[in-house]
Amino acid sequence: MNDRRRSSAAWWTPSAHADRRPFLLGRNAIQSAFRGYFADRDFIEVDTATLQVSPGNEAHLHAFATEAIGNDGVASPLYLHTSPEFACKKLLAAGEPRISCFAHVYRNRERGPLHHPEFTMLEWYRVGEGYEVLMQDCKALLALSAETTKTRSFAYRGRTCDPFLEPERLSVAEAFERHAAIDLLASVEADGSTDRDHLAAELGKAGMRVADDDTWADLFSRVIVEKVEPHLGFGRVTILDEYPVCEAALARPSARDRRVAERFELYACGVELANAFGELTDAGEQRRRFEAEMAEKQRVYGETYPLDEDFLGALSIMPDASGIALGFDRLVMLATGALRIDQVMWAPVAETSL
Repeated sequence: MNDRRRSSAAWWTPSAHADRRPFLLGRNAIQSAFRGYFADRDFIEVDTATLQVSPGNEAHLHAFATEAIGNDGVASPLYLHTSPEFACKKLLAAGEPRISCFAHVYRNRERGPLHHPEFTMLEWYRVGEGYEVLMQDCKALLALSAETTKTRSFAYRGRTCDPFLEPERLSVAEAFERHAAIDLLASVEADGSTDRDHLAAELGKAGMRVADDDTWADLFSRVIVEKVEPHLGFGRVTILDEYPVCEAALARPSARDRRVAERFELYACGVELANAFGELTDAGEQRRRFEAEMAEKQRVYGETYPLDEDFLGALSIMPDASGIALGFDRLVMLATGALRIDQVMWAPVAETSL
């Protein structure tokens, strides 16, 4: 009985597919329009390998592990990438000036209305151009997606956003002050180091929970999730800019204020859509940051991932660039009116239970 009920609701049943098909056709139309946008601007579309020696080195990203068996029968560990970023930056080092990439990426421990273990990431990179240009790309692509699906407004869970309006640009420090009455940068030193106790005291004044074992990063994330994100991307798109350097592992420090980095995230209807950097090209500093991230991953989760030494080698010759990763499925959701991410995927990953 349970198996029959599960089969009747499966995505491949004719009735379920008929319900999802308008979203899927919208997805195809948006993807085609985006490819035209990048082609018109002399981007080369690239296709990167899914299997990598490192899936990424951010503490809270979780990968799927596998292994390669050589002709000699010896096994070597490999991972499904969490982003095509490392491969794309190697291509920038190789000499490509503008690239775009629609990549299937894989993240473990993530499933819900906005999360799927396999999803599509759209990344693009511009050599020799500042990350502010990526903000203009985002504005144009959101409008293009709405034009393509013939909608005037994005909507999600009763929240709406006009993709044709000029985005709001808000620094993280401004967001903390506006939505939590917290002076974030008072807890960040000139060299980027942080004062956990100072930030904990600020959260206490704001009436927020603080645990004895909370790190500065834990406290920062709590404010973002509980106080800031619920206010972003309503009415118009929000660009949340200038993250503290310790929260931007792959971004370069801002020339304006070394405490913050050239990193922004894009929000619409309260949904995080994209993450962008002015790319860090200091291989030594990148190694130090990755090692710190993996130490934190070991502390919290009891595991680490290897560093991609080829990536660090390529970074040493990579030119200045800006790059961005956009959750393509989420944008399709907003542009088509879908309520769950699996509604805009042609063949979602089956749910399993033990």
